[in-house]
Amino acid sequence: MEALPARARVYLVGVTLLGLCCLLPLPGVPRPGVLSSLPDPRVPWWPVVLLAVLYAGCERLARSRLVAGPHPGGTFHPVLLAAAFLLPPTAAALVALPGALLLPVEHGPRLARRLWRTGRLVVAVWAASLVHLKTGGRDAVARCDMPGALATAGAAVLAFCLVLTLLDGGVLAPAPGGLPRSRPAAAWWRLFLGSLAPLTVHGLAGLMMALLWRSPYGPVAALLVLLPMGVSWWAFAQYHRERAAHQATIRALVQAVDIKDGYTRGHSERVGRASTLIARELGMDDERVEMLRFAGILHDVGKLGVPTRLLTKNGPLTPEERRVIELHPEYGHEMVRGISFLGEARAAVLHHHERLDGTGYPYGLAGGQIPESARLVAVADAFDAMTSTRSYSRARPVPVALEELQRCAGTHFDPRMVKALVRAIGRTGWHPAVTADEPRQAAVPGPTAPVTGRPGARR
Repeated sequence: MEALPARARVYLVGVTLLGLCCLLPLPGVPRPGVLSSLPDPRVPWWPVVLLAVLYAGCERLARSRLVAGPHPGGTFHPVLLAAAFLLPPTAAALVALPGALLLPVEHGPRLARRLWRTGRLVVAVWAASLVHLKTGGRDAVARCDMPGALATAGAAVLAFCLVLTLLDGGVLAPAPGGLPRSRPAAAWWRLFLGSLAPLTVHGLAGLMMALLWRSPYGPVAALLVLLPMGVSWWAFAQYHRERAAHQATIRALVQAVDIKDGYTRGHSERVGRASTLIARELGMDDERVEMLRFAGILHDVGKLGVPTRLLTKNGPLTPEERRVIELHPEYGHEMVRGISFLGEARAAVLHHHERLDGTGYPYGLAGGQIPESARLVAVADAFDAMTSTRSYSRARPVPVALEELQRCAGTHFDPRMVKALVRAIGRTGWHPAVTADEPRQAAVPGPTAPVTGRPGARR
């Protein structure tokens, strides 16, 4: 908890307290207000316990070592939504508690993540159950009134999705690389729409469980719905396994570049981060943001084909040496063009040294001829090159580097990309890591690149 910013701690405590309010009073105790309209406000414990154990057990199995591949998360929301369709709000919220609280957390701070996961699920399930109750959904499920049950379940799923979006957006808004401040409403709307489609499918599965539960066949028949859910989870896990393989491929390529040129160690990852900041500030969708992050990370992979002595040479390069270095975009494109999942990132690898005025390389493209991904990565690359210490230049302060980018906007760089980076860094700040061992930097003074001229000339 100590590692969290004060604002995040306050937000976490607020969500946790809100979740506790949704759990009081416990099932089986008459509650005035929301449940007073029910004929019998007392809820038997056995369906609450059964659904809670079912949810926690399924999520635990999905995260166990018996099942290969990463867990995509939220796979068994249908069990929670079935609880929202079958139980009053307090009892339904209690179903989410054991699974959310006891399941392992992969990254720290662990306590904060457990409380956050528990609070958001409890509040979302409680809200879905309340909406389902108020719209007459429990009666529709009890009568197996399919049109009515579909309508009330849709309203409950909408409430579930809306609560999750609001809570998640509250976390992402102040986070570095989170929701862009320039267009927060559009970013929240995309977050909502991205969650709505999968949760609608989960809602249909949860409704099927609830209808079978209330049918003459009983809870045993309802459990059969878990079989197609398991198949769906397995297929989704295959996708995540493939995605993990993609990430491993990219890491291997980047590590090879870092080993070859120690002075730029970490440069690729920072360019990927800066590319992400620009893409999010421009309001691009998550899939494209990820692709542009790949582009930033891999932009210099072609340096594997450049002699190390040229990459680490002190002082200016000869014309012949510069021509050799300027081949690295083409080398990189040759290396990645057969990797289909990279998409437009391949164009960024090839064209990230082109300039708007047509004086760049390798092909001298100008203006709109340069792919958008390349124009974005060019700004991120130049920014990190100027704010990092190299064998041939000293790091410049971030404000100086941003001023230089703005000065060169319209000639070297796309002004739209430069403005997005300036806004993003003004909001989140920039804290680059050391790119080489400090003793080595001190031992090799090297000339400082002038503020005028080509930003990060040997990028």
